[in-house]
Amino acid sequence: MYLHLAVPAGIKGEMALLTSLFGLVLLSTSLAAASTIHAFKLKSIDGQQIPLAQFKGKVALIVNVASRCGFTPQYAGLEALYNKYKDKGFVVLGFPANNFLWQEPGTNEEIKTFCSTRYHVTFPMFAKVSVKGADKTPLYQFLTNKKANPSTGGEIRWNFTKFLADRNGKAIARFGSSVSPQSAEVISAIESSLR
Repeated sequence: MYLHLAVPAGIKGEMALLTSLFGLVLLSTSLAAASTIHAFKLKSIDGQQIPLAQFKGKVALIVNVASRCGFTPQYAGLEALYNKYKDKGFVVLGFPANNFLWQEPGTNEEIKTFCSTRYHVTFPMFAKVSVKGADKTPLYQFLTNKKANPSTGGEIRWNFTKFLADRNGKAIARFGSSVSPQSAEVISAIESSLR
């Protein structure tokens, strides 16, 4: 049984505005409630809904990736890190994003094929997201929020920005695009977190 209400034309606009405001309140409430990356669910590159809570107990390196960027060869370093430390409780989480000079224009299927054939990526890859702007995905709203993450917050400036989250899902370090995944700085932070 369905209830149909006739809404006068002048009220429809007000209802749409109220609905939009309610949605924003819900989003900001969920962000305020989030204190770790484990609070979020995102789609895998294959379209499956993945709760990041499944990575509880693991140290995670969260990276916004792109396949047509000068830093794209970092995929090899990310995969090497993943293979070296995955049995110790480490995971790399790749988030393709097309925010910077349209350097990730492909579909999820094209991105998956590129990553697996060119760089033999086996770490978890997620569906394309936005990491800046009005359509920024909630995970990146959280990661870049300076109130929630004072030491790692701030806008993403380019592809291959890396956030390190501890086993409890708290963002504990951030590395810029030019910092190689296999740099002493990144490796030291990962190894400290795995202890």
